[in-house]
Amino acid sequence: MTELTPRPRVAMYPGSFDLLTKGHMDLIERAHGLFDELYVGVGVNPRKKDWLFSLEERLSILNECTEQWPNVKPRKMEGLTVQFAKEIGARFIIRGLRAVSDFEFELQLALMNRRVEPAIETIFLPSEARHIFLSSSMIRDIWRHGGDIAEFVPEAVLVALKRKRRH
Repeated sequence: MTELTPRPRVAMYPGSFDLLTKGHMDLIERAHGLFDELYVGVGVNPRKKDWLFSLEERLSILNECTEQWPNVKPRKMEGLTVQFAKEIGARFIIRGLRAVSDFEFELQLALMNRRVEPAIETIFLPSEARHIFLSSSMIRDIWRHGGDIAEFVPEAVLVALKRKRRH
C-alpha cells in the first residue's frame, strides 16, 4: 500500500506594505507558524497614488524583517490575489481584521475571491489589541509631519526612512 504524503499547507498574505507596520509583522509571525509556506504577496494598489517606498524597497524591507522565518517568502504580486495564490500553489489567503469596520470590506473580498477560485479559502486573523489602531497611511502621515513612529514600525523601516530623508 502506498502511503500518501500530505500536501504542504501553503498560504499567502497579500498587501501593499507601504509602510510595513508592527501589526503586519504580528500577522506574519502568527501565520508563519500555521503553514508550511507563507508567501507575502507585495502588490501595487492601482488606487493608491502616494507611494512612499518602491516595490523593490518594500520587498527588501520584508525580506530583512522575515529572514528569521525560512518558510516566509516575500514575493512581487501582480494581478488578482486569487490568481497569484493559484500560481504559487497557495490554498489559503490570510487577511487581518483590526475592527468591525474592516470586516464588511474583507468579507466582500473573501466572497468574491471564493467565487473566482472556490478552492482557495480566506482565513481572518484578528489584530492584537495593541495593534488594532495601526494603519500604514496614518503612520506615513505622522512620519511626513515629523512625528516619531518608532513604536509602530520595525527597525528596518526606520532605517529605510532615514535614508529617504537624507536624499
